[in-house]
Amino acid sequence: MIIGSLSVRLLVRESRTLKDKRQVVRSILDRVRGGFNVSAAEVDTHDDVKVATLAFAAVGFDGPAVRGVLNDITEALRKHPVAEYLGGETAVGHEVV
Repeated sequence: MIIGSLSVRLLVRESRTLKDKRQVVRSILDRVRGGFNVSAAEVDTHDDVKVATLAFAAVGFDGPAVRGVLNDITEALRKHPVAEYLGGETAVGHEVV
């Protein structure tokens, strides 16, 4: 079994309040979960009105396929109309059972 993770930082320029940011973050998380069949959560910068740190996890039997899903998520986030992609880190490896 191969486990992959992706951590990204997004800038929500038009956000004025935490409520504004939460609406954008919730929308992104729901869309990515549904479109890519991965786990997703906001993991840091909870109190920052403009910056969101999100993490995604994917599991599969083929390392390149897991990495491909995470790369597809990265590309989708780069094209997001409201949140600007600031950077991210991907890790893919084996789980020891």
